[in-house]
Amino acid sequence: MSDSESTFDKLKGKAKEFGGKATGDDRMETEGQTDQLKAKAEGLGEKAKDKLGGVKDSLSGKKDDDA
Repeated sequence: MSDSESTFDKLKGKAKEFGGKATGDDRMETEGQTDQLKAKAEGLGEKAKDKLGGVKDSLSGKKDDDA
């Protein structure tokens, strides 16, 4: 998932949460909170994957210019 997709999902979750609060729809509010957490987890997963790739490259002696 790209950063833009993660950001979109986070904003979508905020909108759902706000809509749920405004209308008193607890289910929609909870769905919005869940969407936001899902987007955050996916974003953290991507960051971890990038970090591990960098560690792998540094251990193998590969540099960015070698790509």
